[in-house]
This record gives sequence, C-alpha cells and structure tokens, in this order.
Amino acid sequence: MTPKHPDQPRSASAESRTTIGEALYGLAAAANRSPRDLSLTSVSTLHTLDLAGPRRITDLSVIEGVAQPSMTVLVSKLERLGLIERRADPADKRVALVALTASGSDYLQARRRAAADWFARLIDKLPVHEAEALVAATTAIEHLYELEEQQRDRTTRSTARAS
Repeated sequence: MTPKHPDQPRSASAESRTTIGEALYGLAAAANRSPRDLSLTSVSTLHTLDLAGPRRITDLSVIEGVAQPSMTVLVSKLERLGLIERRADPADKRVALVALTASGSDYLQARRRAAADWFARLIDKLPVHEAEALVAATTAIEHLYELEEQQRDRTTRSTARAS
C-alpha cells in the first residue's frame, strides 16, 4: 500500500525491517573493524563536534554516553593530537568549549574517504544486478543517514539547552 503522503513511512513488514536493519548493522560493524588509530568514541566525538560545533565537555559526555571524567581524558588525548582545541565560552568565560580544529576536520574527511573507498571495493565484487540494486537503494540509505543525523542533532540541542 502506498502512503497518502510521501513523508509517511511505508509499511514494510516487521520481519523485512529487521532483516534490513541486521544487514546494515553488520555492514557498519564490518566497516568499524577496519584498522583505526582512534577509538570509536573518539571518532564519534569528533563527528559530533563537526556537526554541532563547539560543546562543553559535560555536553559531550552526555551525547556520547560516557562519564564526564572519561570524556575529559578523551578530550585531553584528542587535544594533544591536535584534532580539537579548548576555547573560552563567549557566554561564560569560566567555561571551556571543545572545538574541532582544521586537523580534526581533515582527519574526518580522510576517514570518510577511506571508508567510501572500502565500500566501493566491496561493491566492485558484487554481481552487476546486486550492485544495481544498491544504486537503486542509495536514496533510501541517504535518507536513513539524514534521519540519524536529525536524531543526533535533537539530542545535541536538548543537551545544550540543559547546560
């Protein structure tokens, strides 16, 4: 059944949604197993700063789901690596904000490029009809990513308001 409005979710069966979710999760997990120089929490924190801009350590700890002392250690490590910097909060000079540096932004871009290349090499190994099916699904996959970013953005905004 086609929805009356294009923004309404389509009614895929629960089993189909679960199967798709498991396939996407497995693929994302495989991508995260590739050799890395930073922890997943470190990369996620950089990604949060890239999307949301400078944040307090307390906000980052809530967004990333780690204890504040752990986030403080992680921020210190990323700062030593030159990927982030601490800045005075213009609204409250007693508070430090954590911000992504140009090196941090470059790191994320290089990581995204490497991941896209990794996926492209896998796609090259698929039969043509399966690769074409992925091309057809690209819009839906991009939409899923946008929905995840919107959800993350809402969490970031609500965390910032609570500070």
